[in-house]
Amino acid sequence: MRALKIMPRPAAVACVLALVAACTPAETASVRRPGTTTAPSSPSARPKATRHGPPGEQPRTGEVRPVERSGGLPPVISSIPTRRKVVFLTIDDGWEQDPGFVEQVRDERIPITAFAMRDAVEAKGTPDPAGGPGKYVGAGKWGYFRQLRGAGVAVENHTLTHPNLRLLSQDAQRREICGSSQVIRKELGTRPTLFRPPFGNYNTGTLRAAKNCGIDAVLLWTATVQPGGKIAYQVPDKRLRPGDILLLHFRPNLARDFRILVNKIKRRGFELGNLQAYLAAMAVDR
Repeated sequence: MRALKIMPRPAAVACVLALVAACTPAETASVRRPGTTTAPSSPSARPKATRHGPPGEQPRTGEVRPVERSGGLPPVISSIPTRRKVVFLTIDDGWEQDPGFVEQVRDERIPITAFAMRDAVEAKGTPDPAGGPGKYVGAGKWGYFRQLRGAGVAVENHTLTHPNLRLLSQDAQRREICGSSQVIRKELGTRPTLFRPPFGNYNTGTLRAAKNCGIDAVLLWTATVQPGGKIAYQVPDKRLRPGDILLLHFRPNLARDFRILVNKIKRRGFELGNLQAYLAAMAVDR
């Protein structure tokens, strides 16, 4: 290291003043531009800290065990095998395209996976009236899902028309699944690798068709989210469990209900996991 040269007192003072003047603009919270004035900063006006990387909790080394495949077909997964207090959010169809939902996911970096159904996204037909009258049905169509993807949401496959796949031949199932993947790839530029069967109904023909369409895993769920953010459990003790996959729908009042749900999950001591990262740790090819 080069030794510092000791200056006479007047020269040293002048040097210190010059250094302070040079450093001040870079170290202040805001830089004043020519012709503008700078207002005093307040806590509410300061920019929020930005966390880099994918949203949600990531799996720890050795936290989950590998998934087993049967006959080379895509595995069917209804929960993530972990003891950690982490749950996973998924949302189906695409009818109610509430912009407030996109803002929450983007601004709060909430990990969620969407399973898009073509007819719902394009508003062909009538949505499920369970949540009440919709306000944003088909408002943005595929442009809305491009916004979701830009907010970090993985967009996956939920068929073209939402049929009961058990009632269809394997070829008809393949048309539903492959057709949906083709539309999503055309509109969003990415090919789905996850599939959620409508109503949770599937058979061996579904798994074979899914494999032919490039699907790596079939995703079910362990609890559903009803209007008002209420969780409907599929276990007798009616509580969240580590690794639960929660199913929501694009229903009216989505932004409000989603906020209620996320707050409820966190109050119960659970974190929101990144589903894609956990599936990768389970050796589900992505």
